[in-house]
Amino acid sequence: MPEINQEIMKGTTTVGLVFDEGIVLATEKRATMGTLIASKTAKKVYQIADRIGMTTAGGVGDAQSLARLMQVECSLYKVRHGKPISVGAAATLLSNYLQQNRYYPYYVQLLVGGVDRNGPSVYSVDAMGGASKETDIVSTGSGSPMAYGVLEDRYHADMNEPEAVDLATRSLKAAMRRDSASGENISIVVITRDKYEEKAVQVTQMKPELTS
Repeated sequence: MPEINQEIMKGTTTVGLVFDEGIVLATEKRATMGTLIASKTAKKVYQIADRIGMTTAGGVGDAQSLARLMQVECSLYKVRHGKPISVGAAATLLSNYLQQNRYYPYYVQLLVGGVDRNGPSVYSVDAMGGASKETDIVSTGSGSPMAYGVLEDRYHADMNEPEAVDLATRSLKAAMRRDSASGENISIVVITRDKYEEKAVQVTQMKPELTS
């Protein structure tokens, strides 16, 4: 089996957290190729169903291909069964597809989160097809240790939407300060029973001071 390049898989920061009525999925927008900043407006959060989103870390081509696949499969599920796919079923479908391709793996680490008849939930899915349900917070990518430092310190189970959005933003800003593969601006998606809402957060760049 080919060895997976961990640098390819982890050059970003994504965050998922559960609040009292829904899910927040958040990412920064920098895409890198080694030491080169290849894009400052990279899309890393995709809507794959009416109330389900997916964040991506890893190879851009692999991530985009999987996002298109999941959008089609979730739509087909709704047509065939007459009801929306659940978050758990979407995560299982994605993990099965990745496991079937483990000998020619997709270089990705993904979060699948949303709201269904069972309430809000978020899953972490790795390149080998492992899917883990996270009960509160999760982060992936090279900036995740810094993000976890903020998430673990400030998260509490009964957070409301504004608090959850603020915490996701704070955790990404912490990662962006110390991880060179994470940067630019922030993309946030809020999912509840009533909406799938995308928010953009502009991050002010600090200018160096001139000294004599």
